[in-house]
Amino acid sequence: MMRSLIFVFFCMVTVFSQTPASAELPKDFRPTEEVLIPGGEFLMGKPDGKAGYLQHTVRVNSFHMDKHEVTNAQYQAFCQATDRSLPIFWDLERFRSGPGFPDHPVVGVSNGDAKAYAQWVGRRLPTEAEWEFAARGGLQGKKYDTGDDLPDSNANTKAAKLGGPVAVASFRPNAYGLHDMVGNVREWVSDYYSDDYFAESPTDNPTGPEKGRQRVIKGGGWFSGSGCNRVHVRNALAGSWGDFNVGFRCVRDAEKSNE
Repeated sequence: MMRSLIFVFFCMVTVFSQTPASAELPKDFRPTEEVLIPGGEFLMGKPDGKAGYLQHTVRVNSFHMDKHEVTNAQYQAFCQATDRSLPIFWDLERFRSGPGFPDHPVVGVSNGDAKAYAQWVGRRLPTEAEWEFAARGGLQGKKYDTGDDLPDSNANTKAAKLGGPVAVASFRPNAYGLHDMVGNVREWVSDYYSDDYFAESPTDNPTGPEKGRQRVIKGGGWFSGSGCNRVHVRNALAGSWGDFNVGFRCVRDAEKSNE
């Protein structure tokens, strides 16, 4: 119980590999549908941002990304197939976790748990740069994927007063066809966290520092205010921790596609 309490964060509620699935997936299991994110160049970070938010030019290759966050049902199938422990908040209705909420995003998973699931389905976690590029939905220099304003009806943020995660894809997608890149739950990415990384990161396909004490989490969520749901926002958690406002989604290199 004490461990659960330390996960109560407000605005600050926080590896890169393409690994084949470790085992044959169950016959009735359906991985999340993906969309192709066309590669390109964008300004990552916050305009006039300093330290960890320093704006800089980044280019990413094309990749496929899950249309929505990994669900409780999908993650439960993974745990059953691999004998992995269920998330720490499992069966807690307060966080809409467990089999009673099959289409809600899984929460309470560590970065290692998320990475293991991604490998199981033959995918990986996105880099921070990939995540932010996709979250912007093709918009440059905007706070949200809707522009500089975020109507309460467009995302599951604290302002929406929904009291917890909602079923994935309950809100409209961004221009790339991705749901809940703003709102619902924060999401793990593969990068280690460093406040100074943006000042020294490479322009092409940055993957984060080589080591660190924490992993990056991106986006906001149901427990985050509108300001904390801006697409450039980055926070961090110890990679071994789970949080009631943090889930994840997966990506796959475009060149790995069979299409």
